[in-house]
Amino acid sequence: MRCSEKKFYVYILTNIKKTVYYTGVTNDLSQRLVEHYLSRGNQTIFTGKYHVHFLIYYQGFKYVNDAIAFEKEIKGWRREKKISLIKSFNPKLIFLNTELLGEWPPSDNFHR
Repeated sequence: MRCSEKKFYVYILTNIKKTVYYTGVTNDLSQRLVEHYLSRGNQTIFTGKYHVHFLIYYQGFKYVNDAIAFEKEIKGWRREKKISLIKSFNPKLIFLNTELLGEWPPSDNFHR
């Protein structure tokens, strides 16, 4: 796992067809991925409505303020710049959920 030494993460998720991107920040990336997965189909939540729970990018930060600032910066970017960032980390745009969690989709009783 590449993210174990940092405490805060900026991450980008997508849907199965890679047509929607969502950028977020968290201090527990594994748990947050599971929460996004469990919200699928929930029309009141963006990631649930568009089934956005596939991890394609993440970056660790030591300080939460740095993570939040980078998240806000990414959210202001055009789609092409976001894709360029993702490809610099994950050139084949593969889903990284299994790499991070070891099991995907998570079982119903998954808790960290």
